[in-house]
Amino acid sequence: MPPAYPSTSPVESEPSLHERQRRELLELLAPAGCRPVAELSGMSDAERCRWLFWNLHENLDELRPMEPTLMARVTSMQFTVVDGLALSGDPEPEKRLDLACQWSLELSYPGYPESLTYAIGDGWANLVVAASPPAYLTLAEGQRAYLDADHNTYPNQLYLEGWVTDGVWQEMRRHLTNPNPTCRTDVVLLDNVLFPVKSGFDFVLGPPAAIGVMNLEFRAFSHPTERRKSRRGEPHRRS
Repeated sequence: MPPAYPSTSPVESEPSLHERQRRELLELLAPAGCRPVAELSGMSDAERCRWLFWNLHENLDELRPMEPTLMARVTSMQFTVVDGLALSGDPEPEKRLDLACQWSLELSYPGYPESLTYAIGDGWANLVVAASPPAYLTLAEGQRAYLDADHNTYPNQLYLEGWVTDGVWQEMRRHLTNPNPTCRTDVVLLDNVLFPVKSGFDFVLGPPAAIGVMNLEFRAFSHPTERRKSRRGEPHRRS
């Protein structure tokens, strides 16, 4: 696992195209990103998403102590098997798992017994099921996914692009296909696995202003109502 605060590389005399595009996008996010955290509850979902992306890129040291955790509650699933021979030369069929999600952000505040949760929009978790990431999925070695967003839409659209092994898929499929309405599955991204895709953080890759993800966590709940009732008495879990 890379360090939470890696040392940054020397400033380049001529920024790359990727870096220029990142800076241009962050300028668009800055009006929401520069607002104080106390105003989060009054923002729209899209504004909260822009706030998060801007602060992960520009204000990471100050954001880390709040232990930002992203959660994607799965609302529907599509599993696709395609013949990948024509696309990649691989004789094995390609398997794709597309999860429609409702995304939320959880932050911890000093003096509060529980974290506060904010909606940040709908979107997708698009995952390839394979022993290793396909060549067309731009990820660094050891990286599982990247988080991107269409910041021009409302409701906001967040996209998690990544991969999981077949073992993870086999473990989770019975939960994802459970017809019981009291069951749910969340994709969880903890604060210590999120890193901005920019100079100095070369162990993650993705589109301009994306957030690199080093690990994916899946949580299956059988009785969410009972879970909420008992949560106050549970210790705050960290990895």
